[in-house]
Amino acid sequence: MEQREPSGAVREPTGAPKRSMRADARRNRAKVLEVARQVFSTEGTGVPLDDIADKAGVGAGTVYRHFPTKESLIQAVLLSRVEGLADRARALSESQPPDRALEMFIYDMLYEGGEKRDLIDALVDIGVDPATSLAVAHAELQRVMGILLERAQRAEVVRTDIDVDDLMALVTGVLIALHRGARQPKLPERSLAVLLDGLRSR
Repeated sequence: MEQREPSGAVREPTGAPKRSMRADARRNRAKVLEVARQVFSTEGTGVPLDDIADKAGVGAGTVYRHFPTKESLIQAVLLSRVEGLADRARALSESQPPDRALEMFIYDMLYEGGEKRDLIDALVDIGVDPATSLAVAHAELQRVMGILLERAQRAEVVRTDIDVDDLMALVTGVLIALHRGARQPKLPERSLAVLLDGLRSR
């Protein structure tokens, strides 16, 4: 299987402030989100907001104006990731054959989730329920995931005795296993191969 990095730069998430912002303010917010995503991925979520401001090339006041707390920044980064996956599913549905679209999307879920899981753990540790704060984004992700599954089932390349809840549970289980086995570099490929084999129609 072709190895690809998870797609998508951080976009402005749905949870962004509803009031209009100047163009420079929007650029600064997007820059902080992108840097935070990279930093949280490589250094963990314990990095101070002041350090993120330095890496983003903005003042600390700019970061705190958009994200008053570390928790709000973590939630914004996590939300942008979930929305990015939903965008990816829609794009694959329009551009790829049914079997390839589902395969590529599950691949993205597994590799993106390897980073996202650390943020979910962080949210739980600080008492924020990700199922609540991200409910709308997760519902949309599950909806477009269901579209990919149904296309593959209609094409008779994926078994028809499962639904999107089953598929989400399977992918989530693999993500948890990958998170715990993060030091095994070949584990994602093996897990993906087994998962896809189990999904194929016989």
